[in-house]
Amino acid sequence: MNSRLQALYGIKFNPFRPDVPVEALYSSPRTTDFVTRAADAVVEGGYALVTGEPGTGKSAVLRLLAKRLRGLRDVTVGTIQHPQSKTADFYRELGDLYSLELRPHNRWSSFKVLRQRWKDQIAQTLRRPILIIDEAQDTQPSVFTELRILSSEEFDTHQLLGVVFAGDARLTDRLGSPDLLPLGSRIRRRLTIDAATPDELRSCLDHVLDAAGNPDLMTGPLKTALCEHSVGNHRVLMNLADELLAVALGRNLSQLDDGLYLDVFGQRNKTPTKGGRR
Repeated sequence: MNSRLQALYGIKFNPFRPDVPVEALYSSPRTTDFVTRAADAVVEGGYALVTGEPGTGKSAVLRLLAKRLRGLRDVTVGTIQHPQSKTADFYRELGDLYSLELRPHNRWSSFKVLRQRWKDQIAQTLRRPILIIDEAQDTQPSVFTELRILSSEEFDTHQLLGVVFAGDARLTDRLGSPDLLPLGSRIRRRLTIDAATPDELRSCLDHVLDAAGNPDLMTGPLKTALCEHSVGNHRVLMNLADELLAVALGRNLSQLDDGLYLDVFGQRNKTPTKGGRR
């Protein structure tokens, strides 16, 4: 973090950046309930789903869920980094995640090796490995199908793997299609994130400022203005706040207020009149 931010505002981290510590993330009661239920479900084997439009908070939910899962005894959590992969590359990534020498050109052999690794873990710890796939709306249909078959046995009565999918509304549509309905119908826990209300955005903003160590970094009227002009989107809110913080730092302002908001963003909201005059 910029040392001037810490010196001028006494904050431990920039509260408006995506890389805030997971402990500083805001969790609404609905999110907290989902994280608890989803963690319990996927550890037993099966699927959970988080959907929402870009910027509504899916990544924060995944970080909170991953933290809870990693805090459980004997649970291993892997994350797919390239959801667009075709089946062979998907097996290669699984091999890297589980430190296995897989042969993607021999899918049957790779299939058996992976399942045996997961069975061994369950036998030793009674805990299933967990796989998280973000941006899953881009996953190939063949990979979805392979994952469904790969992760279950005994006529689908025994689950070898817990999987968390996250994506935008296209993922919901895809999982409801005839080809992928066998997978979509197996999802045990779902969270759909809608646009936030100004009050919900205000709770998030208050929480992250408090966690950063300076709840008075912004005045109340500025918080209200930001939350009312962020179109219900957490990412928009944080981007606006981050821009204001950068300007305030450059001007050595001790606090961010609504006057700064009007100074920085007011001109953007003015509509040019005929002939280019304002």
